[in-house]
Amino acid sequence: MSDQSNSKAALLAELNGLLADHFALYTKTKNFHWHIKGPRFRDLHLLFDEQAIEIRDQIDDIGERVRKQGGETLTSIGAVAKHTQIKDQDSTSLSPDEMVSELRDDNQKVVARLKKLKGLCEETGDNATDGLVDDWTDMAEERVWFLSSILG
Repeated sequence: MSDQSNSKAALLAELNGLLADHFALYTKTKNFHWHIKGPRFRDLHLLFDEQAIEIRDQIDDIGERVRKQGGETLTSIGAVAKHTQIKDQDSTSLSPDEMVSELRDDNQKVVARLKKLKGLCEETGDNATDGLVDDWTDMAEERVWFLSSILG
């Protein structure tokens, strides 16, 4: 396999990883949106919903980038679980700060994946994905910033 083919395969794998991360992070963010309790309920309920919508809205764009590059996307919940770096959280009784902290850390993992993806876009000359990665990185960094600011 040529270096260009290896780079393209790595790009597609990382895009599918990003796709898996977005599915998993969307689910976790909605879980926390539904199960938040306490005096900050309204603010955090609304913030988690805003962030979940932003994450959800990127899913189709990521999948379409995989297809436009000639790759195959994830096809099942099992594939998402296999490729994501976002760990499940089944507890419905976390404190608000535990929820915020976990989402901050998960979004930071997405930022790290996006930075790796940026290099792969440059290696393969994928200018379209490269431009989208800049926007997705900005959104993920903003989510990290907001969540970090809540924790002080």
